[in-house]
Amino acid sequence: MDQLHTLQLVKHHQLLPHAYANDTQIYGFCQPADSAELCEKVSVCVDHVLAWMASNRLQLNHAKIEVLWCSSSRRQHQILSSPVCIGSTHVQPGSSIRDLGVYIDADMTTMAHVTTVVRVSFTALHQIHSVRQSLSHHALLTLVHALIVSKIDYCKSVLTGISGQLQDRLHYVLNATAHLVFSARQ
Repeated sequence: MDQLHTLQLVKHHQLLPHAYANDTQIYGFCQPADSAELCEKVSVCVDHVLAWMASNRLQLNHAKIEVLWCSSSRRQHQILSSPVCIGSTHVQPGSSIRDLGVYIDADMTTMAHVTTVVRVSFTALHQIHSVRQSLSHHALLTLVHALIVSKIDYCKSVLTGISGQLQDRLHYVLNATAHLVFSARQ
């Protein structure tokens, strides 16, 4: 019931909520010239949500508050870069945020997501490489699947239409993974 009331408050302010577990995200859309107005609308909405939460002995986790303005790279300069007032906290808009394990860039390129997947995958590859001599082939494949392939496969639909350069970075991870697996068999 608590989250339902929060969702209704957000919709009352003509914004869009997205809720899961104990988190709520608030979305709004505007032209770049209207970003100050949207910023104010979000701020007022969150103030009302905070007031309702306080009256119900609930607290907002200020450490989890993130703001992201999404637009094409051509239009990024037209959007406010000043902090957004969320309750008593001023939050500087970021260049990317993490949403359910997927990194979303302000310019919607998925560069942050691919960069994170590549970094995490190569870290795992290095760790697996250091212990591969003591692993059975089955254990090696299990680790590769759990620590690398699953990261690349997770929400791969967001990678539809990515640039060739980003595809190449992911292919490089897969090639290095295949090299590790097949060199360990010898």
